[in-house]
Amino acid sequence: MSNPAIAAKPRVALFITCLGDQFFPQVGECVVKILRRLGVEVTFDPRQTCCGQPAFNTGYRQEAREVATRVLDLFEGADYVVAPSGSCTSMMRVYYPELFHGEAEKLAKVERLRTRLFEFSEFLVKVLKVEDLGASFPHRVAYHDSCHLLRELQIEEEPRRLLRAVRDVELVEPQDNQLCCGFGGTFSVKFPEVSVAMGEDKLRAAAAAGAEYLVANDSGCLMHLAGLIHRQGLPLKTLHLAEVLASQG
Repeated sequence: MSNPAIAAKPRVALFITCLGDQFFPQVGECVVKILRRLGVEVTFDPRQTCCGQPAFNTGYRQEAREVATRVLDLFEGADYVVAPSGSCTSMMRVYYPELFHGEAEKLAKVERLRTRLFEFSEFLVKVLKVEDLGASFPHRVAYHDSCHLLRELQIEEEPRRLLRAVRDVELVEPQDNQLCCGFGGTFSVKFPEVSVAMGEDKLRAAAAAGAEYLVANDSGCLMHLAGLIHRQGLPLKTLHLAEVLASQG
C-alpha cells in the first residue's frame, strides 16, 4: 500500500484522536518521538478535529459527513497519515466509502486517503519494516485487542510482534483475549451496565494471567478500563502501545 514514489525519508501527517487530544496527549508525543527516532518527518495540523465516528455510530450521518469532509481536505496532500488508534483508522478506511456513497469526487478523495492511511503499529511493521525499537519495559504485560483494530482492520499480530521485541517484557495472553472490553464509544453511554460488566470480565482475565499492565492501541478502551481499575482499586495499570515502545526501562 506504500507509494514507491515517496522519498527515502517518509513524511507522516499525524492524526490525533479526540480522546488522545483531550485525555492522552502523551500518546501522541510518544508516537512522534518514535517516528522521528526512525528518521520519519512528522507533521501535525492543529486544524484537525474528529474523524466523525461518534456521530456516524449514533445515526447522525450528515454531521459525520461534515466532519469527514474536513478530514479529507486536510489530509489530501499527505504522503502517509498515521493514527495511534484502530477505531479512527477503521472509521476512515472502512466506513468513509459508505458515508460518501454515490459521490464520485468525495469517493476519489476517500480512496486516496485509504491507500495512505495506517494505524500506528501497522505502519511500523508493514511500511517501515521495523519491530525492534530498542525499548525496554521490565514488566508482565497483557495485550488487549480492540474491536475495530482486530475485527475491521485484521491487525492482530503486528502489536504483538512489537511487544515481543521489547527488552525484558513478558507478554501474557489472558483467557478470551479477543473479547470486547465493553467501551464501544456511545455503547458505553447507552448501555452502561453491560459495558461495565464486559470491562470487569476483561480485567479479571488480565489479573488471572498475572499481568501488571494492560496494553492496547485505542485510548477509548484504555480510558474505560482505567476507570474500572481505579474504582475497584485493582493492582493493574493501562498503557498505550506507543508508551511502551517509547520506554527505555
